[in-house]
This record gives sequence, C-alpha cells and structure tokens, in this order.
Amino acid sequence: MANLSARIFALLASVSAVAAVVVPAHAEGEVNIYSSRHYDTDERLYSDFTEATGITINLIEGKEDELIERMKAEGANSPADVFITADAGRLWRADQAGLLSPVDSKVLSERIPESLRHPDGHWFGISKRARVIFYNKDEVKEPPQTYAALADPKYKGLLCARSGSNIYMLSLLGAYIAHNGDEAAKVWAQGLKDNLARDPQGGDTDQLKGLVSGECGIAIANTYYFARGVAGQVDGLTEGIDKIGIVFPDQDGNGAHVNVSGAGVAVHAPHRENAVKLLEYFTSDQAQAYFANGNNEYPVVPSVAASSVVEGLGSFKADTLNLSKLGENQTRAQEIYNEVGFK
Repeated sequence: MANLSARIFALLASVSAVAAVVVPAHAEGEVNIYSSRHYDTDERLYSDFTEATGITINLIEGKEDELIERMKAEGANSPADVFITADAGRLWRADQAGLLSPVDSKVLSERIPESLRHPDGHWFGISKRARVIFYNKDEVKEPPQTYAALADPKYKGLLCARSGSNIYMLSLLGAYIAHNGDEAAKVWAQGLKDNLARDPQGGDTDQLKGLVSGECGIAIANTYYFARGVAGQVDGLTEGIDKIGIVFPDQDGNGAHVNVSGAGVAVHAPHRENAVKLLEYFTSDQAQAYFANGNNEYPVVPSVAASSVVEGLGSFKADTLNLSKLGENQTRAQEIYNEVGFK
C-alpha cells in the first residue's frame, strides 16, 4: 500500500483554522482508503489529516467496480476502512453488496445536507456536481430550460449524450423516474433517443467538444467538465469555450439535477473509529476546498465557497431529491434505456 503519512505539502493553516469542525485529537493508528478518485489535492488532504491527527493513511486506488469486486472478494478479511467513489449510483451498488456500514455522527449530519447523504448514514457526499444542459450559442437560440424539454421534437437531430449504460445517465434517469413516474420517464427517454445527433458515445468532454465542432447543438454533461475548459485545461474545448452556453434546468421546478463524490465506512473496517474521524475531517472547510477545487466541483457544505471558475458558471437552484433514490431506480433506468433503444 502507498503510505501517505509523510507530508506532501506544508499545512496551509493550523488546526484551529479549520472552521466549524473540531479536528480529532492526536491519535495513533492508521486508516485504509479504497478510492477511485485520482487528484493531487486529495493527497494533500490526506497528508494534512495525518499531520493533524497522527493517523497514517494507506491508499489503494482503482476503478470503482474493480474496488467493489475486490472488497467483495476480500470479505471479512478486507483491510478497507473507507470507500470513496463518484456518483451516488455507485455508492448504492457498494451498499447493496453489503460493503458499507451505518455511521451516526453529529458532525456529518450537521455539515452535510440531508439530500446528499444516505438516510441511514451508509454513505456521505463529499463534493457535488450538477448535470445540466449545454448548447451551441450560434445554432440554438432558444435552448431547453428543463430536462423534459430535451425530448421536445423541435430539438430533433441536435442532442449529444453519453451511453445509456453510463452511471451519470442512469442517475439522471433515476431522478426523472422519482419525480415523474415510470411511464413519463420512458416517454422522455424515447424523446432523447429521437433527438440524438449521433449515437451515444464518448465521455462528457466529447459531448462538449461536439458543441464546439458543430456536430452537436445541445449536450448533457456534468458542470466540472465545462469548468475544466473554462480554466484552460482541455484541448479541443478551451479554444471554443465561448461558443457554449449553459442552462441550469428546472429552476421553476425541482431544480438542477445534482450528484456527488462520496464516501462510506466499510462494513468490516478494522479501524472504524479512525475511519469515522476521516469522514468528519472531510467536512472541514479546508478539506471541502481541496475536494471541490481538485475537480472543479461544488463543496457539499453550504457555507464553503466554490472556486472562482465554478462560481463563474452561475448560481442555481439544486434538486433536493435524496440521492439514494438514484440508486433505487438504477435498474429500472437501465431497462428503460434498453427498451427504447438508447444505446
């Protein structure tokens, strides 16, 4: 295991400067993280946690499903203390496999909004993103203002999106099912398919690049992919970023669909107390800034500001649907995409 106990960077602030969260007293021991996140800012957060608490962090990184399968195979002998991944749908998969355990923490319940954590404390959001509508300003003068409008026939041949098997698309449809019911969701998915400019393909960045190239008029993507382009980090996107407009949908209704990167304590955690301390540390102002800025996301703690690039995307009303519903509707969402032929 990679041992991150050594300081990677100097502390930015003393323990007393971590607002609103009391950092755990100096302790002994370690905590083992299984994570699918791969950002330098996360490593800095881990090293700061070790500096503040004396708890050594051991990190195992991998793809989400691989880590879930590894934990299942390890069973009661798994060294995993904390599981970290992106999307509530993947957290649901881990929980359904019996890999996560409930945590009762006043810090976590007070710092993290109810909609962004499991109702019984099996997992907690640690950074937030919105899945919204982007459009080519030259080609689309009246972009859709709601998710429902994406299926309007007037946008036929304009829409670009990821595969229906992608977790982000499954979670979006899962939320649509929760708000509108099964039949309406199927009609909507059919409308999305009918409006496609091309077969679903690629990642979110590819959808945004399609807006720049003119292959797409409208795209569905997570906000942080666009923010990367604004920040000047993405070839094929940054140079055409001014061509793209953004719509936070359903501002007169449920609000824009949001999701999280999240973490939970493993069911067989050998260092459970330290694992809970780590999750609580994740909600500190400093840790929230690391998480959010590392991937151009929004903090889950409302009092912590996002980066200037992310704030520049504009303010919006977020959907307050509890994200556990996304996982609960995941199987049906996949069935619906399959039934309408959304590849």
